[in-house]
Amino acid sequence: MTKQTAKPFLTNLYKGNNMIDFRSDTVTQPTADMRAIMNNAAVGDDVYGDDPSVNQLEHVAAERHGFESALFCSSGTQANLLALMAHCERGDEYICGQQAHNYKFEGGGAAVLGSIQPQPIENNADGTIDLNKVVAAIKADDFHFAKTKLLSLENTIGGKVLPLSYLEQARECVNKHNLALHLDGARVYNAAVKLGVDITEITQYFDSVSICLSKGLGAPVGSLLLGNKALIDKARRWRKVLGGGMRQAGMLAAAGQYALENHVTRLSDDHDNAAYLAEKLNSLSGFDTTPFQIDTNIVYANVDEAIDLKAVANKLKEKNILFSAGKPLRLVTHLGVTKHDINCFIDALAAEI
Repeated sequence: MTKQTAKPFLTNLYKGNNMIDFRSDTVTQPTADMRAIMNNAAVGDDVYGDDPSVNQLEHVAAERHGFESALFCSSGTQANLLALMAHCERGDEYICGQQAHNYKFEGGGAAVLGSIQPQPIENNADGTIDLNKVVAAIKADDFHFAKTKLLSLENTIGGKVLPLSYLEQARECVNKHNLALHLDGARVYNAAVKLGVDITEITQYFDSVSICLSKGLGAPVGSLLLGNKALIDKARRWRKVLGGGMRQAGMLAAAGQYALENHVTRLSDDHDNAAYLAEKLNSLSGFDTTPFQIDTNIVYANVDEAIDLKAVANKLKEKNILFSAGKPLRLVTHLGVTKHDINCFIDALAAEI
C-alpha cells in the first residue's frame, strides 16, 4: 500500500495571526494558556448533564454573579433569546432600547422564534432609556394589547457604561410595574472594570443576565445566561428546542472559566488603548471622535464624506489590517490589539487618505 502523507491543516486563511483586526472583540484568539486548559478539559455529554467542565462553569458562574443557576450557551444571541423566551410567552412583549442588540442585531429572533413583540424606545445619548417613556409604553391589561412582561437593558451599549444609579432606578421602576428586568451583558465586565466595581454591583439589579465569554474576555465560543432555577430550567428546555444542546462542550466551557478567572482585569488595557486610538484618529484630517462618548473599548468617529472608507479598508486589508468601513467608523480594541498595532494602523490610514 502507498503511504499517504497527511495534508497540513489550514489554521488561518488570514495569513496566520498577523492581522491587526479592529472589526470587533469577537475576533480574539485563545491564548496559549487557554489552549492548554482546553486541551486537558474533562468532557462528557452536556445534554445528559454529564460534562463536568460545563457543570463546573455553570456552578462557578452562578455563584460568582449572585444567581441561583446558570446556563452555558453557544452565543450571546442565543442567551438573549433564551432569556426572552423564558421570561415571556407567545403574545407577550418586552421593552428595550431602539439600539438594543437583542432588537436590532439578532435577526428579529424574539418575534420570529418566540412570538414575542418588541417595544423599542429611543436610547438617550448616554445609552439609557427614559424610564418615564418605559412606563408610558407599558400596555394596559386589555386583550387588544400584548402583555408587557419585561424590560431589557444593555450594558455596555455602544461601548457606553450605564450608571449604577440608573440601574437602581430601573429596578425600582420594574418592581413598581410588575415587570422582570433582563441585562444583555455581552460586555458587562467592561462596564464593571470601567466603574471600578465588583460585577455583582451591576448584576444585583437584574432577574437575568447574559454574559459573553468570547468578546473581550477572549474565550473562543460561548455565553452565559444567569437567573433563578425556574428561569434557567425553562431556558435549558428552550435551548434544546432551538437546537442548542451541546455534547462534549467541556473544552469550550473550560476556556470560558479560564477567561472569567484570568482576563477580567486586563480589560482596562483595552479601554486605555481605545482612548489612545481615539486621540490618534483625531490627529488625522477628516476623522473626528469628539461627538462620541468613549468609555470602554469601542471607538466611533465621524469621517469626512470626501474619504472613500471602503477603498481605504480594501487597501489596508492588503497590509493585514482589518476594519469595518461604516459611517460612523466603529473600531474595537481587544486583547489582540496593542499600542504598536494602533500606531501601525494610524500610519497606514494616514498614507491612504
